[in-house]
Amino acid sequence: MIDFVLDEQTAQNLHHARHINGLPPEHRLVPYHNIRHLLSQHAKTSPSAPYLIFLDKDGTREQLSYAEFNARVHQVANLLHDDFGVSRGDTVATIAHNHSDSVLIYFACWVIGARVAPQNVTEDDRRIAFILRNSEAKVVLVRSEYLDRAAHILNGDESDGLGAPNVQHVIQVGGEPTGLYPHFQTLVKNLPYTYLGDGAPVKSSDDTVYHNDRVPTLDDEALLVYTSGTTGAPKGVVLSQYSLLVDALAITQAQGITGNQRLMCVLPIHHVNGIVVTLVTPLLAGASVVLNRQFSASMFWRTVVAEKVNIVSVVPTLLAFLLEHGKAQTAAGNPLFGEGINRRGLTHFRHFVCGAGTLAMTLAQEFEDTFGFPILHGYGLSETTCYSCFLPIDLTWKEHQSWLFDHGYPSIGVPVSANEMAIFDATGEGLMLGEGERGEICVRGHNVMLGYFRRPDSNADAFRFGWFRTGDEGFYRSDERGRKFFFMTGRLKELINRGGVKFSPFDIEEVMLKLPGVKVALAVAFKNDFYGEEVGAYVVLKDGASLTEADVIDHCRARMGFEKSPKVVVFGTEIPVTTTGKYQRLKLQDLFTAHQTTQFKK
Repeated sequence: MIDFVLDEQTAQNLHHARHINGLPPEHRLVPYHNIRHLLSQHAKTSPSAPYLIFLDKDGTREQLSYAEFNARVHQVANLLHDDFGVSRGDTVATIAHNHSDSVLIYFACWVIGARVAPQNVTEDDRRIAFILRNSEAKVVLVRSEYLDRAAHILNGDESDGLGAPNVQHVIQVGGEPTGLYPHFQTLVKNLPYTYLGDGAPVKSSDDTVYHNDRVPTLDDEALLVYTSGTTGAPKGVVLSQYSLLVDALAITQAQGITGNQRLMCVLPIHHVNGIVVTLVTPLLAGASVVLNRQFSASMFWRTVVAEKVNIVSVVPTLLAFLLEHGKAQTAAGNPLFGEGINRRGLTHFRHFVCGAGTLAMTLAQEFEDTFGFPILHGYGLSETTCYSCFLPIDLTWKEHQSWLFDHGYPSIGVPVSANEMAIFDATGEGLMLGEGERGEICVRGHNVMLGYFRRPDSNADAFRFGWFRTGDEGFYRSDERGRKFFFMTGRLKELINRGGVKFSPFDIEEVMLKLPGVKVALAVAFKNDFYGEEVGAYVVLKDGASLTEADVIDHCRARMGFEKSPKVVVFGTEIPVTTTGKYQRLKLQDLFTAHQTTQFKK
């Protein structure tokens, strides 16, 4: 098991932050003993029901029923345990992309009681090498496309930040066998479908209660995912099997997901959003998941229709891509959803789940007006397993749009059943604030992480007063039923502090997005000798648009005044985002360094 190196006070604070309405995490909200138990139950009660449908980018379709998926998972578990020595408490890393093989590997690790450290292949080699070392990965499974890169990461020069001597085995996944590494598909195909593991776990007569101490419990670590911060070493977020299941239960309840529904995954499954929302949640509900190799705006609606998808989890950037493609379709005289698709063919589709990135009200309004489907906006972090709140599904259309568009920011909704939320003074002193007051969004509940791996400093700060401090600024408003609707106004570190007056970048961006021709607008704090920080703007224009710096500045000053308006505008084409669609404003600060000594006047 992972040693968190917690001092007594931090340990107490962290445990308190994992309470919900006074109930400690030891008071389970799910009836399963581990993820293996849940999977086994579905395999027995609904063996022929589809669980995983995988669509590769070449059009290949693979479907696995619950029984088939369960059998394949146990084959992989036998391979990892018997051939490569993976035991309960070990770390298994993957260097891969969305694929049915990746899902099988995740679940096989959870059957054993090992934790998975999925790597984001879009990250740089040094970061991946650091994570492989820091996570203490014993085995790395690498898709064939990334074998050469993996060899460089694992065996590169230590002075360049490369190398991971702790890795004992590298396994090739997919492709033709090279002879350089053990080949996953070749090895796994003849293995038994029943996982024996260490000494064959003893089961009670009802085949549900496990008595062998080598069998994982809900407290076993399941995921080790690393934060995508722009500064400092990445921090490993440790999530237990219980974390995954209790958040999945909360998502199921909040979204009204039942066993006859299908969720579609177009997000990367190296991140908690793809893993929890569209892998674990369908499993918990006995539903199905349609896993896409990658997102395609041109294929999106066609896939929704063909696979009878009910719910899709997205980030704001994907909504923007779908909107752009839809406009291009109608401009060319084609149907909005694509050739041969109309609304009558989409009666099964319910809504979009949207979180992770910044959802601009202008984008949300235009998207809902264009497509007619609701966006259930939500919020969460890796540290809270995934989602912590959603707009409720029981809102009328008028209420839904009011909470999205009438309060200056789109509401991120009300807390899910697995956690509580509150607003505290941003100083970190533990002073809870009231309705309408801006401060730091904090979360407490059973879905809060077990801690940052080997980061006592970060754990002490994050859990200073018995809640998890998100680092995001926000406020809440109450409805007539007393439900608290939360709003996020920005990252505390990204707030623009101009002469002691703090501005949310979201406010400024909403104004810029109303200027015709602007596709993306980001407000950026940059260093300035006169005010400490000044307001900069990074703007990406729509195709064919022609705007000047003066156009943007004049538009903003007419609506916000001099102090809050951008003083410098930089035009670009590249948008810095994480793989989950979060804008990375801090990466743009260097574009404004030439203006540090400038005194901007009205």
